[in-house]
Amino acid sequence: MNTLSETWFVEGNIDFESKKYTLLAYLRRIDQAFNNNQLYPQLSDLIFHYNNLQKFRKNKALLQSQFPKKLTNVQLENLRLIYEEMIGDSELIMQIEDIVHYAMQTMKGTVSAGADFYDFVENSLAITPVGILPLHIDEGFFFLCDGQSNTIRVYDYQLSFISRPNDQYRALRSHFVDEWARNFINTYESIKLELLKGWKSFTMPAVYCIETDLKYPVEATLLPVAKRSLVRHLAAEA
Repeated sequence: MNTLSETWFVEGNIDFESKKYTLLAYLRRIDQAFNNNQLYPQLSDLIFHYNNLQKFRKNKALLQSQFPKKLTNVQLENLRLIYEEMIGDSELIMQIEDIVHYAMQTMKGTVSAGADFYDFVENSLAITPVGILPLHIDEGFFFLCDGQSNTIRVYDYQLSFISRPNDQYRALRSHFVDEWARNFINTYESIKLELLKGWKSFTMPAVYCIETDLKYPVEATLLPVAKRSLVRHLAAEA
């Protein structure tokens, strides 16, 4: 996916019209992806850039503790140098502020459209346990299928906690295991029994089914939304 650089709004020729068309071309690609029912990586990339602009507005000095973690030390140092060169030029500073203000206002509609699409997909999902759940539900399997597919995709998963200063969040790792034909022989319970034969852990795995009646691209939409929904479901179960 063609995307913007992390510091696109202060790179190269800082001209409002030029940056405007760069941004509009980027948003056009994002809109095309959304129109094709593709959420990722477009939505996360868009939100990164929007938050990036917010942080720039709040702190033009671009202190490392307040700028996006995705930037490297080299990029941060370059940005500081750019800012030091610009600070004596009030007209240039105003030009950048105009670019940032326009970009944030223009991005809002696309961010809102992506968030609404995400909510629509998530609300169409139903998560149900397959059989009896064990006490330990931080690892196991989930089945993924939509209303128009003739296959059941099976993934293993492991939930972990990642800590950062003043923050802790859950992360779910998953790997594709296999897929089964969707028919009266391959029930969710029979697939679970097959999976248990190869399960080497001492504890029984949790198994969930994630279903939707609608059709979405698996890798670009259904899988990432299903994983995030499963994380919240597991947190509520815990």
